[in-house]
Amino acid sequence: MPVVKWREVCYRQFMRGAASSPQLGDTSTNSGSAECLRTILQLPSKSPRKQGKFDIRYKGDEVDLVTQADKRSERLIVEQLTKHFPDHAIAAEEGTGHESASASEFRWHVDPLDGTTNYAHGYPCFSVSIALAQRERLLAAVIFNPFYNELFTAERGEGAAFNGKKVHVSKVGTLSTSLLCTGFPVRNRKASANLQYYGDFTQRSHGVRRDGSAALDLASVACGRFDGFWEFGLAKWDTAAGVLLVEEAGGKVTDFAGNPYQLGGPVILATNGLIHEEIRAVALEISRRPLASG
Repeated sequence: MPVVKWREVCYRQFMRGAASSPQLGDTSTNSGSAECLRTILQLPSKSPRKQGKFDIRYKGDEVDLVTQADKRSERLIVEQLTKHFPDHAIAAEEGTGHESASASEFRWHVDPLDGTTNYAHGYPCFSVSIALAQRERLLAAVIFNPFYNELFTAERGEGAAFNGKKVHVSKVGTLSTSLLCTGFPVRNRKASANLQYYGDFTQRSHGVRRDGSAALDLASVACGRFDGFWEFGLAKWDTAAGVLLVEEAGGKVTDFAGNPYQLGGPVILATNGLIHEEIRAVALEISRRPLASG
């Protein structure tokens, strides 16, 4: 099978069913494409709190939320991907994919609602994240924020785009003048070493933001809103689409040791490339310190 191109995969195939709906308007424009994606995913732009609906459940405790939007979005994505690509493997966060059942070299990484806690509380930073990989090589990616109608796309070798226009990482050249972002684990926050990194990088930069959606954080690095991002313990579906976006926008993605980032690895560092080694040096310095107690 030849390398699958982004437009063939996600616009011609994945969106074909929605594009035929007369209520979606002209899908040749980005706004039409974004509306198609929203319709397929059935992800409302308003949170359940704003709509007066509180169908929220927990994954074993009271900190890891899952909403019906997560499940509905994933179910419909998996249905569409399975329909058009029945032999492909699908790795999806809520467990409705069929990753292990397929021997295909092609695998979709699906996060149906990245930023579930934000969505549940009405904070407008959440997204759908989908990426296609051939073995370990990422081929295509999409991240969509339905609240702001922002669509980020990338195709291997073809660059990255935001709402249909090519984007590039920032040109900020020093850590001291950079704006960074990070995230924290849902569970065991007190045991997370990231509090030390957060404190240090806050003092050494223009600031560190914590918006609660790794996919959108990576997309923001790709389009130059942020200059760098790091986080620990992210799953493959959290980062797959964002990694390709950053790379295709001219950025750099590694671990703290400087090795190429492996999906699902213990730590990710994504930057505009210009401040990468400076951030990495600080991160290694912090990693050698003893963990703060308590």
